[in-house]
Amino acid sequence: MVERFEKFSTLVSAINKYVQKIEADEMVRMGLKGSFAQYLVAMNRYPEGITSSMLCEVCDKDKGAVSRAISEMQEKGLVNEKGLLGTRYRAKHTLTEEGKKIAEYVTQKAIKAVSMANVGLSEDDRRTFYRVLELYYTNLKVVCENGLEDE
Repeated sequence: MVERFEKFSTLVSAINKYVQKIEADEMVRMGLKGSFAQYLVAMNRYPEGITSSMLCEVCDKDKGAVSRAISEMQEKGLVNEKGLLGTRYRAKHTLTEEGKKIAEYVTQKAIKAVSMANVGLSEDDRRTFYRVLELYYTNLKVVCENGLEDE
């Protein structure tokens, strides 16, 4: 069981490291942070705007990280703030034309990266992989919320 844990945690960490490297490599070409990639792709799916709160959920990031990224992307002219709804955190954010262009570029690169990562997988393998990965995510989230049970 310990060997499975070591293999699982090592592989998940390595996959995350490679994803971050791909994001950083693509974003640095435009003078942007790699961490912007996930936010831009997510925001591109919400052309009518997305709140910081919703972006936290969609990207599974904390409020502080999203707030910093939104501020930096606004400074770079990639994101607009659309009508305040009481607090800045509840305001809807949209992509500027430049933001849309970069988000589309990053989305296409993400599709290509995932396609290349799927080499050697059948469609059934891929479906099973994502189903199992989502189950791991859900189960580990419950463990983190409830803690480990003492025997």
